[in-house]
Amino acid sequence: MTDSTENNNNEKRELAPFWHSGFDNLDKVFDNFKRDFEHCFVPSFPTTKPFGSMLEHSSAVCDLVDEGDKFVVTADMPRIKKEEINLDVGDDYIDISAEHKESEEEKKKKYIRKERSEVSIHRRMSLPERVKSSEVIAKLDNGILTIDLPKEHPTPQPKTTKIRIE
Repeated sequence: MTDSTENNNNEKRELAPFWHSGFDNLDKVFDNFKRDFEHCFVPSFPTTKPFGSMLEHSSAVCDLVDEGDKFVVTADMPRIKKEEINLDVGDDYIDISAEHKESEEEKKKKYIRKERSEVSIHRRMSLPERVKSSEVIAKLDNGILTIDLPKEHPTPQPKTTKIRIE
């Protein structure tokens, strides 16, 4: 780890530690990479959100479980209504998207307050095996979307044999 100081001529000098780990330069490379990477995705101007989050875009948090005869996908869909969800299923993929908009307005004397928020969710997942897309069942309950995807060819259950120990 190095510390920077400035002398009277505004020249930057680094104070070297008593010992070197050999990873000092590697640490600098990763720090520079992280800084440059974040700079690409963080706006260089200050942002304010006087009306709350105007647009929030995210990827749905999903679980994919193989139950032998079907896959079960569960996806978190907070504040989303079933009418706002689009679900497309192909033979070997599933595409989940949703858009939710909220607006609230309050009028008092000369004061008007209006807040809006939009949430956009999109997730596309490849499935490890082909499914019967015409037999898919989806259900939304308390913000959790559950999708049953029957397999075209169910995976046989592994045979187990009890072994006697002598």
